[in-house]
Amino acid sequence: MAFWFLLLLGLATYLIVQRSVAHITRTPVWLLWLVLMTPAIILTGWTLIYGTQQSPPPELIIWPLLISLLLYWILFLSGHRVPENTRTDPQATGTQPANDPTAEPLPVRPIEPTEETNLRNCFPWSVYYIQNIEYRPQAVICRGQLRTAPQQAYQQIKTNIEGQFGDRFLLIFQEGMDGKPFFVLVPNTQAARQNTKNRNLENFTQAVTALGLLLMTLVTTTFIGSQIAGVEPTQIKTDFSLIVNGLPYALGLITILGIHELGHYFTARFHKIRSTLPYFIPVPFFLGTFGAFIQMRSPIPNRKALFDVSIAGPIAGFVATLPLLLWGLANSEVVPISEKTGLLNPNALNPKYSILLALLSKIALGSELTTKSALDLHPVAVAGFLGLIVTALNLMPVGQLDGGHIVHAMFGQRTAVVIGQISRLFLLILSFIRQEFLLWAILLLFIPLVDEPALNDVTELDNKRDVLGLLAIALLLLIVLPLPEALARVLQI
Repeated sequence: MAFWFLLLLGLATYLIVQRSVAHITRTPVWLLWLVLMTPAIILTGWTLIYGTQQSPPPELIIWPLLISLLLYWILFLSGHRVPENTRTDPQATGTQPANDPTAEPLPVRPIEPTEETNLRNCFPWSVYYIQNIEYRPQAVICRGQLRTAPQQAYQQIKTNIEGQFGDRFLLIFQEGMDGKPFFVLVPNTQAARQNTKNRNLENFTQAVTALGLLLMTLVTTTFIGSQIAGVEPTQIKTDFSLIVNGLPYALGLITILGIHELGHYFTARFHKIRSTLPYFIPVPFFLGTFGAFIQMRSPIPNRKALFDVSIAGPIAGFVATLPLLLWGLANSEVVPISEKTGLLNPNALNPKYSILLALLSKIALGSELTTKSALDLHPVAVAGFLGLIVTALNLMPVGQLDGGHIVHAMFGQRTAVVIGQISRLFLLILSFIRQEFLLWAILLLFIPLVDEPALNDVTELDNKRDVLGLLAIALLLLIVLPLPEALARVLQI
């Protein structure tokens, strides 16, 4: 089990490093990955040598973690390089590049100097008084003073830009670090693609890919589900029909993950955002899948759409999880608490590790659940419990997770970065109390805090969405936090 846990963590960490920092540092990805994995390798070695009965000393957790983070930061900075899309344009500073045939070609200037007057005319002084235009590679930044409501300003200037330049540009409205909103024009590369792509062929390819991955995931989760149901792999070799014992787990987990992603998908369609169908990730070990995802193929228009698309997945997944988890808990076996009892042991799960899980367990089992009870989960309950974990992980208010999108939409990008950093620290501290959260804490440390902005990233949400966002954060706390003793006495568990 420790080996598969390390393999899963290693794969996830490598993908995160490769996607987040590989393009902005010359330090080899494998070296950064090895430094980050050192604490996990040390803890896994301890577990393999001494078993799960003996907890590692605190210094074996704290010092390798601190040293690896410091060394990671040093290696990252030593190889840091400026990304291509943020390099200064020599034309913007009035200097010309040397006539060097080996030099990299300069990025294309978004507009010609003769078009600047037309651009300025798109900004009425009564709507947005433009003061400065900055030319960057593949972008034009327009700074000034906002004179009306953000939503009205964005719509008016967007209409003017489209009337003057057609579909050449995407218009982005952001708030700067000084709190002043500014506009950015970037070339609309998708406009040409939409005119040349065969949309029907693309949709057909997506459907075939999504269906193929779904069937593969059904196979892998059924295989893992049969083991959760108590069937050994050697028994399946002699009697393949035993694999059907894994179907309750497989169908339950796929239903939860699928409905979660369909929540994102249909909400994106409602807001006219192009997206792919849900893609499952099958693996023949661990849980049988690494989850599912959709890809956005067009920009998110505003913070309301960002909020709606982001929160729809966790809400839909949670609604699908509740009946499956309650049924699974009602059909689970109550066992005595022992040394093997833990949050990640479905054969001896202590429901008091989660407020919500404890409440649902009491509703499902009633007086059978006492202060000395643990749960041997039914396979459907295992799928439901994983649904809770998926909901909580996605609601973490960090970066590009659903929770990160939600706080970004609620409070703006600057405040969302601060909330994300505090959340990382909170979970890291919690992992010292509950070691089961150590994997989450490590993963969150390497998820970028800065989220991609919506096109109109200035207009704020309405009160109803703010309340719904706060309820989503409350749901996260109910899943993550352990049951308080006072409430445990009331529930008699």
